[in-house]
Amino acid sequence: MTGIICINKDKDITSFGVVAKIRGITREKKAGHTGTLDPMATGVLPIMLGGATRFLNYLPDSDKGYRAEFMLGKTTDTLDITGNVTGEYEVNVSLADVEAALDDFKGEIEQVPPMYSAVSVDGQRLYDLARRGIEVERQARKVEIKSLSLCKELSNEKENVYTIDVVCSKGTYIRSLIDDLGKKLGTGAVMTALERTLAMGFTLDDCATLGEMQERRNSGKGFEDVLINIEKMFSSFESVYVSPAQAKRFQNGGALDINRIKKKLENKVYTVYSGDIGFLGLGKCDMQKGELSVERLLVKRD
Repeated sequence: MTGIICINKDKDITSFGVVAKIRGITREKKAGHTGTLDPMATGVLPIMLGGATRFLNYLPDSDKGYRAEFMLGKTTDTLDITGNVTGEYEVNVSLADVEAALDDFKGEIEQVPPMYSAVSVDGQRLYDLARRGIEVERQARKVEIKSLSLCKELSNEKENVYTIDVVCSKGTYIRSLIDDLGKKLGTGAVMTALERTLAMGFTLDDCATLGEMQERRNSGKGFEDVLINIEKMFSSFESVYVSPAQAKRFQNGGALDINRIKKKLENKVYTVYSGDIGFLGLGKCDMQKGELSVERLLVKRD
């Protein structure tokens, strides 16, 4: 089985745990996810299967979408509700105040990664240090908040609980965004729920739950109609179409003469297609050598 299956991850399971369950359900030994979701988070988790796993290190950066709930008046060491409380504060802000404060976090901002994160400092994961009670200085990183809006219908001013929709660049920590918002409001804030709504171009509409996947296995329905072709991950890449003879050479690992390709190329990676076979893999153009070499081949597994 080769392709992508998008899972709507349940709460209280790790991303690795989802991959392990998908291995068991599909009977496909090779599987990997495209980006970790914390155990408390739910939502879009693309799983690459079979020959698609060969492309995990070649995935383009893509925007992420989230719906996050948070509560004012409290802070924790993990910046979410699962952590130890580090402060409690009086709240005297309105829904309108929260909505107005969001404007300061739109566009390109600097964000300090939380201690409870997978970021490495001097070869050590921050969460390993945090669990030992060690806090170290972290460099602020530039991230981009593409859109940020308050979901008024899902917010409760009396309870100081609010929900936001976020579309952001890769590497953005929603927990940190909420913590910074709490600091701006002077009330503290802690994330209470997180759902990823967009990842690698896929939305919740593209997803199945683990329960639905197990039912497909039990009923014999199979997975073909939920298996997504790997090339969808590379829709932002330019494509090159080659002849049957060129396709055969490319599949055998041979570089192609760019002068024999009916497209003007430049120094970058392309998706390579053959009219009769379809997606062959990724090819890297070297103008100096005058060739399109194999970057990664698609090897399908039944």
